[in-house]
Amino acid sequence: MKILLAEDQTMVRTALASLLRLEADYHVDEAVDGADAKRKLQNDSYDVLLSDIEMPNMTGIELVQWLHQQQPQVRSVIITTFNRAGYIKRALEAGVSGFLLKDSPIHDLISSLQQVCAGKQVISNELLMQALGHHDPLTDKERKALRLAGQGLSTQAIAKELFIAEGTARNYLSEAISKMHASNRTEAARIAHQKGWL
Repeated sequence: MKILLAEDQTMVRTALASLLRLEADYHVDEAVDGADAKRKLQNDSYDVLLSDIEMPNMTGIELVQWLHQQQPQVRSVIITTFNRAGYIKRALEAGVSGFLLKDSPIHDLISSLQQVCAGKQVISNELLMQALGHHDPLTDKERKALRLAGQGLSTQAIAKELFIAEGTARNYLSEAISKMHASNRTEAARIAHQKGWL
């Protein structure tokens, strides 16, 4: 099995890659973030993408969305510390094949990777139950604008980053603030992040 592991925390990434290589005869390449993983996926072929969610430049969920559209034959598994319902639901909608928590035993991860390669979807019942009935109110554009606002960017910088007019960026942020029932963009970003919507 050829695996691409995308994880921005060096110690976690190298430890997980070493464990996978020790436990099974897997070829594991490492990517330092979502953008690096995307480049590697474009230049090489893999059986499985194993990705964290919260990474700079491109999140794990954005990476899975891109992969599902561009290379649907490559299976994807999210591995994260956070069992937020928003993350789980967005990962499922993106077409993820598996969703695991980082505190799972290594043999669970190996078993899940094998099942995913066999064409099965591996998500624990507990995580699925959390995602059921969960509603993410943000549009994709509002989410992107709010994530950038949470990083401290001005409305002008957000507009430039998203290639939209400044007034449009202001409207996206205003809608997001309203939907989060927040008093400002910073509070809205914090609430959305806690719920797994960013």
